Amino acid sequence: MKVIDFFRIISILLAIVGLTFIIPIVVALIYGEYSVIPAFAIPMAVGILLFLIFFIPFRHRKISLSTRSTFVVVAGAWIFASLMGAMPIYFSGCGISWTNAIFESFSGFTTSGATVIDDVEALPYSINMWRCMTHWLGGMGIVTLTVALLPLLGVGGFQLIKAETTGPEKGKVTAKITTTAKALWLIYFGFTVIEAVLLKIFGMSYFDAIAHAFSTLGTGGFSTKNTSIAYYDSAAIDIIITVFMFLAGVNFSLFYYLIARKTEEIKSNSEFKTYVGLFFFLVIATALCLLPKYNNFWTALRYSSFQIASLSSTTGFGTSDFTLWPVPAQFFCLLVFFTGGSSGSTSGGMKVIRWVILFKQAGNEIRRMLHPHGIFTVRLNGKPGRKDVVFNVAAFFFIYLLLVVITTFVGCFANLDLWSSFTGALSMVGNVGPAFGQLGPSNTYSFLPSFLKWWYCFAMLAGRLELYTILIFFVPAYWKK
Repeated sequence: MKVIDFFRIISILLAIVGLTFIIPIVVALIYGEYSVIPAFAIPMAVGILLFLIFFIPFRHRKISLSTRSTFVVVAGAWIFASLMGAMPIYFSGCGISWTNAIFESFSGFTTSGATVIDDVEALPYSINMWRCMTHWLGGMGIVTLTVALLPLLGVGGFQLIKAETTGPEKGKVTAKITTTAKALWLIYFGFTVIEAVLLKIFGMSYFDAIAHAFSTLGTGGFSTKNTSIAYYDSAAIDIIITVFMFLAGVNFSLFYYLIARKTEEIKSNSEFKTYVGLFFFLVIATALCLLPKYNNFWTALRYSSFQIASLSSTTGFGTSDFTLWPVPAQFFCLLVFFTGGSSGSTSGGMKVIRWVILFKQAGNEIRRMLHPHGIFTVRLNGKPGRKDVVFNVAAFFFIYLLLVVITTFVGCFANLDLWSSFTGALSMVGNVGPAFGQLGPSNTYSFLPSFLKWWYCFAMLAGRLELYTILIFFVPAYWKK
């Protein structure tokens, strides 16, 4: 791929991200935050200008992407989008350093939701809206959005989305990849509108309802309140957000199949059945562990279902500090740090499907010991799975845990205790947000030294792009022709 083609694609992306600044600009106008408007307007103008320079003159020239160049484009897209997203935060006049603005933007776009801002309620409304919007844009995928809105990438569209979407197996739910991208984004948008309306009906302001709907469906966790969802102390709001966090952790292709009345695709989906079963098991188990604390099963169920949905979908919202819960309840919360949501969802983590594959393969290995000459295969969705998927998952787990170990080691140089450093690493690579210890839900990441914030930006991005898209650049063979 030629350099000009790279900048053509990136210019499209930056123009789209720039146009989304219109929403916080409107918010700034509504709330009289006129001094903040240039922080959005200038980067937006730059993004559109780059589009006019790099794309318009070459619009009739076809873009051809090789496998090698696909990784460069996707990684570059996320890095440039995050850099652009940091500009309004940095230039807002809120005294936020460039390092903190970068961290906040990367955390937003990767839907991690770890914040370095101690008092979010002191921020301008427009900045808070933008913070939550970064979750929404990054949740479904900014490259997917680009392909959906501007079908100008030719044959590279599917390659790009494959490099961005989550899960060991990726495919189309419709014949055309642009149609697939549009369908998924329409479903995503529909859920967001429904949740925002419900949150408004049950007590949130219009502003808070929209902002929290963005954060929920993007499974990010940024809130407009310092105490997150606990600020509202409303069972109805807790239930609404719990339901939508759970839905956001489901493979969005299944919602398309539901609309298309292809219910067999849902009934036979191995990951979905495991995701639902695991969720309800963890909710009930955690609620039972919380009974001594709340002395009421329904209250315990309210808090356990919210927190398990929040952590399993890697949203990171909180209604209670789970690090202060009884130790058995904390154990179940820690457990979901390792699972995450479904492939093809907006959530992070290792993904349930990978655990399903490893569990089935482990069963096959045990049966092979009893029947050495038997032929066994991993069955997914009622069909025999390819053997290379098992190898892919095994390699992913090794790299995932290796990155967690390295990130834990880096955290040890930032005066974090080992438990905080380890769970912080799990949180960053899994895009969860809160961790345990010094990085618990009652604290922010503001006290961390700059070098660790930059490393966490790398870990969050690597986790969001499922490791390979970022780590492939560290393989010497990639740079050889």
